[in-house]
Amino acid sequence: MSGAQESFYLLEEVTPDATVVTSTTHTAGPWSPAAQHGGPPMALMAREAARVADPGRVLMRFTADLLGPVPVGRLRVQAGVARPGRSVELVECRLTDLDADRVVARAACWLGPRVEGGPATPAPALPPGPGTGSTRGTPPGWSPGYLDAIEWSWVDGALEQPGPATVWMRPRHSLVPGEPWAPVERLLACVDSASGASAALDVARWQFMNTELTAHLVREPGGEWVGLRAETTLAGTAVGLAAAELFDERGFVGRSTQSLLVRPTSQITGR
Repeated sequence: MSGAQESFYLLEEVTPDATVVTSTTHTAGPWSPAAQHGGPPMALMAREAARVADPGRVLMRFTADLLGPVPVGRLRVQAGVARPGRSVELVECRLTDLDADRVVARAACWLGPRVEGGPATPAPALPPGPGTGSTRGTPPGWSPGYLDAIEWSWVDGALEQPGPATVWMRPRHSLVPGEPWAPVERLLACVDSASGASAALDVARWQFMNTELTAHLVREPGGEWVGLRAETTLAGTAVGLAAAELFDERGFVGRSTQSLLVRPTSQITGR
């Protein structure tokens, strides 16, 4: 794939120490056409982490902090091994807004050995597959971009319907031109949507942006579809929690959590 209409990012410069990209409109989130959805930057940081990580390792935990709005613009992504080891490895990433010369996101990736045939316990039941779902609408006023760049198959719930939801997702475009998705990149491009899929409030009156995301994985994902069984919990404060069980079409892959900043839209002045 190539061109601005066929990828989330365009590669501008690749060196051993960093990758510079230009964001396309496919990265734009629902709150503003100038600010990215959290999924594409997380996938981009995972891609950079894989460039420096031991290829014999698999992702155990991914934690990202969104330090401010990630602009739809030029970005530099860098990664380095913070903790090498014979069994586990920690790779840290950072994403810089080049126009503002400001770090806008960072991530920590814990990696473990790739092993097959280990012990297993019962896992959450696999929801009905993507072929059983349907396409549903989006809330009025939400920006397209990312929402249109993802194929959605809703089993339960919807973006415009408050409450828990089960949805299958897959990107319609590549992350960067001419490069197939790595399964972990595809998963991370989707899991940040758990808070929107399971929104517990009227999106016309409330905003519930996440400032971070953590995903714990028990095995490598596979296939094109990412399944989320998501639920949001609120406790009468300005903080919420979105949690999701993560699936591929074979079964359970892991869990994600997101802390939410909950505010009436009439009071929004910035993060």
